[in-house]
Amino acid sequence: MDERVREHAAVLVDWSARIEAGDDVIVSVAEDAHDLAVAVAEKLGERGANVVTLYDSAEVSRAYLKNHDGEFDADPAHELALLEHADAYLRLGGGRNTTASADVPGETQRTFARAREEIREARMATDWVATVHPTRSLAQQAGMAYEEYQQFVYDAVLRDWGSLADEMAQMKAVLDAGSEVRIEKEQTDLTVSIEGRTAVNSAASVAYDSHNLPSGEVFTAPYATEGEAFFDVPMTHRSKRITDVHLTFEDGEVVDFSAGQNEDVLADILDTDEGARRLGELGIGMNRGIDRFTDSVLFDEKMGDTVHLAVGRAYDACLPEGEEGNQSAVHLDMITDMSERSTIEVDGEVVQRNGTFRWEDGFEG
Repeated sequence: MDERVREHAAVLVDWSARIEAGDDVIVSVAEDAHDLAVAVAEKLGERGANVVTLYDSAEVSRAYLKNHDGEFDADPAHELALLEHADAYLRLGGGRNTTASADVPGETQRTFARAREEIREARMATDWVATVHPTRSLAQQAGMAYEEYQQFVYDAVLRDWGSLADEMAQMKAVLDAGSEVRIEKEQTDLTVSIEGRTAVNSAASVAYDSHNLPSGEVFTAPYATEGEAFFDVPMTHRSKRITDVHLTFEDGEVVDFSAGQNEDVLADILDTDEGARRLGELGIGMNRGIDRFTDSVLFDEKMGDTVHLAVGRAYDACLPEGEEGNQSAVHLDMITDMSERSTIEVDGEVVQRNGTFRWEDGFEG
């Protein structure tokens, strides 16, 4: 086994999920993520955790959804009980075919998502972490040779997370003290309120309320959104590639939208429920170990020089005690490149210009 796989597993179990002896752990293993699953199992065995392993296949899911009548039972008890009794949920992504569900109707996927709301909440109540094993299908989607893609993934994952956490704390402090964020670039002039919200220093560990590996972003839960935003980084969602998304907001809600490709998929997502037309997240990418777009939101949204906005569900970690943020069965991240002719302002002060933060070398005041 490539020693980097075992290093990946160690970061996941020790730094990210903080697994302890006796923890009840669910490990969800995607197709072709076998090596990482073996390495994770080794670490969990050494730790003395209790493990249940699930097979997470996009092709199996497609077969189920394509042949179901669409009347899904809400939150099946056997699946819900497993999650309600788990301490941690580790998702090891991978897959053989990144477009396996391309022919599953959007209405079926929306209905299925709505029927799993309690299951989704139970999963998010655990110490959950999602990561990805470099596979040939993901390398192909990224437009990279397999060995090249492996190196890309490990450069993003195997890094000094404590040092990055310290750096990102500067952005968290700015957002925590701020009331309004303004983002400007070509076809984008957007303002959101963040007053009273708490930013998350997403340093790839549940200790930081962070649940992705790799991570490397600072995010919060915006509201009162006004203006327009253009997302020039392509994304694949529900096995369909969506490009050049433009959203217009009034009174916090999407009132107009367009996409250069697969606009019907975007429309399906925005029609999922009432919360799907409101923002649930504003995230600022700060992981300089990610140096190119790969059509994978797990990596692309963490890249330095980017901002992402998500329509749909807001994360509880950003909300005041007792306050319910935007609720939705979806959370769709859309990314815009901030490396040229762009600014991020907080309360009228520029904190990033052309992808460079004010505390970095090369920032122009």
